[in-house]
Amino acid sequence: MIQAIPNISEGRRKNVVHAVVHAIQSVSSVCLLDHSSDPCHHRSVLTLAGEASAIHDAILQLFSVAIQHIDLREHKGEHPRLGAIDVLPLVPLGDTPMESCIDLARKIGTEVADSFDIPVFLYEAAASAPHRRHLEQIRRGGFESLPLKLLEEAWKPDYGPTYAHPSAGASVIGARGPLIAFNVNLSSDDLDIARHIASRVRASSGGLPAVKAIGVRISNSGHHGVQVSINLTDYRRTSFAHVITAVTHEAETLATPVAGIELVGLIPADAVTGNTPSTTVRSLISPNQILENRLNRC
Repeated sequence: MIQAIPNISEGRRKNVVHAVVHAIQSVSSVCLLDHSSDPCHHRSVLTLAGEASAIHDAILQLFSVAIQHIDLREHKGEHPRLGAIDVLPLVPLGDTPMESCIDLARKIGTEVADSFDIPVFLYEAAASAPHRRHLEQIRRGGFESLPLKLLEEAWKPDYGPTYAHPSAGASVIGARGPLIAFNVNLSSDDLDIARHIASRVRASSGGLPAVKAIGVRISNSGHHGVQVSINLTDYRRTSFAHVITAVTHEAETLATPVAGIELVGLIPADAVTGNTPSTTVRSLISPNQILENRLNRC
């Protein structure tokens, strides 16, 4: 069994998200575990699980529909993006070896490039070179800088043309371990505060191991202001609770209360442990957000 978490650059038009969901569900042997959309990020995250062949078929269906409806030349959102189907991580479940996900990433990458004329980069465990391992390295510059980036020898795609798809950009496909994505909303509209907190907690700035973080401005029905958007790439090195504690502490030093915490997608059961200074992590996560609970329904 393999888990796939495609991120698409559409978070506002419900009809487009529904069309993508329907495309995935048209493959009967795939289980769609979860999907959520963020209109401010202008992004949707979908989580599906199945055997390699079923994941392959579902992802190709997703690409076929998504590229018909998403045009990055008209896309503006707070989240960085390189492509209409921006990133596709593949995660092994149970006893499935990482090599199976690497093989599937290569197979899907080849077919996406051939079928849709989209340049494809491989990342994380599937990366073809050390400088391509991390998503932020590949995505740096975004869609707008992609045509020039592709002219550089170091950034020739692993598959597909050396020019950007005019509306769909490029896609990044890879294999990795489980990742926890979440947003910490702040009671502030000062973007510099969110960016400062992000720089304090992320690993690349000397913060917590396995933490990636950016500060962004948001405005939606749930919250207006700024947030710290976080990817925890290895919750066994740095716990979910530890990251929340660190962000809360940094916010408190700036006299900025935390307004709420939003999980993006699903979380492994063994990551739901520990406490923050004010809130038990378990109280932040509903049973419906735990990966194993969703898998048991498939």
